[in-house]
Amino acid sequence: MASLQMASGSAHGGDSISAGDMPIPSPRQKQPVIAVLALNEGTETTDFLVPYAVLRRANVATVEAVASKPGRVNLMPALAVHLPNDVASFDSRYPKGADYVIVPAMHADDDPVIIGWIRAQAAKGAVIVAICSGARVVGNAGLLDHRRFAGHWYDRATLLGRHPGASHVPNRRYVADRGIISTTGVSASVPISVAIVQAIAGRAQARSVAASIGVSDWGTTHDAAPFRIDARSLRTLVTNTLTFWRHETMAIPVMDGIDDIQLALAADAWSRTYRSTAVAVASGLVRMRSGLTLEPASPAAHGNAYRVRLEPDTLPARQLHSTLIDIAQRYGHATRKLVELTMEYDDRGGF
Repeated sequence: MASLQMASGSAHGGDSISAGDMPIPSPRQKQPVIAVLALNEGTETTDFLVPYAVLRRANVATVEAVASKPGRVNLMPALAVHLPNDVASFDSRYPKGADYVIVPAMHADDDPVIIGWIRAQAAKGAVIVAICSGARVVGNAGLLDHRRFAGHWYDRATLLGRHPGASHVPNRRYVADRGIISTTGVSASVPISVAIVQAIAGRAQARSVAASIGVSDWGTTHDAAPFRIDARSLRTLVTNTLTFWRHETMAIPVMDGIDDIQLALAADAWSRTYRSTAVAVASGLVRMRSGLTLEPASPAAHGNAYRVRLEPDTLPARQLHSTLIDIAQRYGHATRKLVELTMEYDDRGGF
């Protein structure tokens, strides 16, 4: 069983790693191992890329990207990566299992390989971290029953209906309960990643990593009130969807060394407008800052696409703010608010 570590202080500014009044477990192994899990057929872009990149940057654990099978992983709603490692190869290299398993939202939340592997890792003592709708996957592994959870606002009723004895904790970006951590929307992948760094290596290291990516607050506080479907957001969604003749592709030129966090946040946001889809373009495979291999599209295939340039001098997590400004300028304020709603991100507070 993992030991527990509680830091003192308030939740604001990352001064606490208490998640919904319960502490984030510290690692059980001297050299911590973190697995960031992916389903090849579809895994949420930010849920997957951000934790992997932040935790690799922190250099406080061995961090492995693990797919249900080796090869291409399609990310949703944009991008694709190539992962050489699958769950079987991970098991052979780490027979004691991981200390933390990051579970993003996935195209299918009941894949038998993924579900079985999560159960096996939990049985070995791994802390299971469900990012956004990854809670559906973790729930199908039987790990949300009789537990407190956060989860994306859209999933709340579904999770409560599926899991006996489960209870939703409002106004928390992430919640820990007996070895299972769950977060709110995809944007919560940023603060929970820094919080895991703090659980492993302490507050000073977490502050250093947070500063390097442009994050000032990784505490649990979250105002959930604005995140719901209302008449305005529904009207924007329907209008943007139905006016298909105005839909466009946003091409993001990439090269070796591109920051995963920055790219993920930009591509994810542009692809949630219901007016556009983002693609990374390059002449060949691209090795990102984290070491992951990105599989971009050919520039020739998207020669007429609108070109989106990432901010060259911004810290990676701050790209989301810049992208939201660009979205508002191109599609209007209502579409910007729709993107914030789907990502469960309040740009007034930032990270």
